[in-house]
Amino acid sequence: MALCRALTFNQNNPGKIGLALTVFLALGLTACATPQEQVAQKEDYLAAAGFMVRPANTPERQKMLSSLPSHHFVQRVHTDSVSYVYADPLVCGCLYVGSQLAYNQYKLSMQQQHLADEQAMTAQMYANPAWNWGAWGPYEPGYGPGLGW
Repeated sequence: MALCRALTFNQNNPGKIGLALTVFLALGLTACATPQEQVAQKEDYLAAAGFMVRPANTPERQKMLSSLPSHHFVQRVHTDSVSYVYADPLVCGCLYVGSQLAYNQYKLSMQQQHLADEQAMTAQMYANPAWNWGAWGPYEPGYGPGLGW
């Protein structure tokens, strides 16, 4: 949210606006997303990973949904199968239910997205041609521009 305020209120300082905008874009425009938008994006990943949506469309289901922790995974073990449940009373008023395989796929997708976000941020951070690397002194072996960081 501070980044959103920086973009809005620092209009007299174009350097700060440019830096804030670069970081903002590199993070995938999620810094200013509403909680509903963040949950909806997470639910897109759940659905893509194979989680099934179960609407809380009866009073009994609504009561059960409200008893679960919101927007957190709960593991359910029944005989020899494991299920993962994700309750969303905020956006869809539903429950996402997935197998161990779906949960593993979701975690893999999150790791890949995190890596892509980090790579985009790193590329943006070092894209300024006016940056003076020499001002930071000599580098230790294995560090510095073009050497992996």
